[in-house]
Amino acid sequence: MGYLIVILIGLVQGVAEFLPISSSGHLSVLYDIFDVTDNTILLSIIMHLATLLAVVIVYYEDISLLLKNPFCRTNKLLVVSTIPTVIIVLIFEVLFGGVFGGSIVIIGFLITAIILLISEKINKNTTSIASDILDMNISYKSAVLIGLTQGIATIPGISRSGSTIATALMCKVNKSDATKFSFLMSIPIIVASFCYELLKIKEATFDFGTMELFVGFVVAFFSGLFAIKYMINFIKNKKLYIFSIYLVILSTILIICKYLLQLW
Repeated sequence: MGYLIVILIGLVQGVAEFLPISSSGHLSVLYDIFDVTDNTILLSIIMHLATLLAVVIVYYEDISLLLKNPFCRTNKLLVVSTIPTVIIVLIFEVLFGGVFGGSIVIIGFLITAIILLISEKINKNTTSIASDILDMNISYKSAVLIGLTQGIATIPGISRSGSTIATALMCKVNKSDATKFSFLMSIPIIVASFCYELLKIKEATFDFGTMELFVGFVVAFFSGLFAIKYMINFIKNKKLYIFSIYLVILSTILIICKYLLQLW
């Protein structure tokens, strides 16, 4: 695998991890197009570390406060939301072995588009003022629902950030809190994904050089920083349906290219 593909993977991972368009879905399409089937575990680990670092840097002050106040309400909300996520992921792992068919990606994109549209229709709260980081204005019931959605987003094509932000909006959470909570709750999941992939590393062989991995990390990190900051500003004044339009157009193109023209 050359530097070009590693750069593309890093760019897609960093941007699509935090924009509501599904990084797993885009990476699945990218792997499919370039016929990448092996030796992706180590690269995935590196990408997860890069996106984790991006979240930590952007929310460093908030994370510091949460660590200094381990029993605050927000930390409890994060725990409550993470539990159903883990349960759903484990169920999917048992039922499907973590592997989903290629056509599911397009369906996932369309599901994400619908979820984003519905959230804009339901939540008319345009408030962008965030609540106290130690006491976020989110109910425990809403945290559970957001966590369940995050678990379902394991399916490629269903955006983790998109589905969690949309669910929060449908639960009448204001946009700033919805975005911040979505990104904060990604931290334990990214760490869990990193640990899980690390366990599988013994079963794989790798063709990546140190420099290739380094380049992929740097690209994913900086594109992740950009995506987080962009999404924070975007959600304040603009509508999520813009991403829905993108996902519908992308799905249409994929259907035409893959199934009608059979380009790959």
